[in-house]
Amino acid sequence: MGDPAGVGPEICLRLLADPALAAVAGKPLVYGDLAVLCAVAEMLALPPPDPASVRDLKQVSPADFTPGQVSPAAGAAAFAYVTTAIADALTGEIAGVVTAPLNKEALHAAGIDYPGHTEIFADRMHAERSCMLQVSDEVTASFVTCHCGYHEVPALMTTERILEVIELTHQALIRIRGKTPALVACGLNPHAGEHGLFGNREEENILVPALEEARARGISVTGPLPPDTVFIPSNRARFDGVICMYHDQGHIPLKALAFETAVNTTLGLPVTRTSVDHGTAFDIAWQGSAHHSSLFEAFKLCARLSLPENA
Repeated sequence: MGDPAGVGPEICLRLLADPALAAVAGKPLVYGDLAVLCAVAEMLALPPPDPASVRDLKQVSPADFTPGQVSPAAGAAAFAYVTTAIADALTGEIAGVVTAPLNKEALHAAGIDYPGHTEIFADRMHAERSCMLQVSDEVTASFVTCHCGYHEVPALMTTERILEVIELTHQALIRIRGKTPALVACGLNPHAGEHGLFGNREEENILVPALEEARARGISVTGPLPPDTVFIPSNRARFDGVICMYHDQGHIPLKALAFETAVNTTLGLPVTRTSVDHGTAFDIAWQGSAHHSSLFEAFKLCARLSLPENA
């Protein structure tokens, strides 16, 4: 359900009430608080949830937080929802996990020191390697680094890490697209470093060796290309996935091109995890204007990747 003070409860209710949901294999089970969902349904005149469609964890009541505001209680509740879902997924009680948005500030206010969902899943599922992949019909991108400050990126951008992300992306897109993908890697610096004019030769010393090794392993990957031209229409038509060096390198074009339909998934996990491609949207929380299209797309992708009848 995500952070109860955000748009998570509303989009979960809208998903459950969507008549198109019946055409998707799999039945959603919302991990959250039934009292919160019922309060949002009453406030927004939405159909109330069937109690059988909710794993009621009884973490908070609507009186425990203010919609649209950072709350330690809401952050702790959101963490309990997702960690319980992870535990059930690992035991096979559920086939996969679809996450509504967390608020990182609320998590930290509750004393939970994770940067976000991706890191929670990787840790709790004991993934030896993992990365974030954002999928849409317009553009698909994975990330060598994600939730960190820009000053940290060069040190985290090792040849081994880049190769890991390329391999995970290659494997995932074979499943998602049903074909061997053509990948492209962005340079770290403007103009992909311009042969050492910008940066500290990260492209030549770190990125190029990873690309060469990936090609030696039979992966189709081009680059490094200048980040400001990778996402132009002709390149989006050429490549099935973009390997990005840091968060905004891929998130900005993704959200500009496919904000309502993009899906976030964590690669390298033993169980499928997908997510909406937006935040808690505190500015519109509990106001009736949140769209559930990204959640619906995330649920469809999770069902397709995790249920045997969709394989």
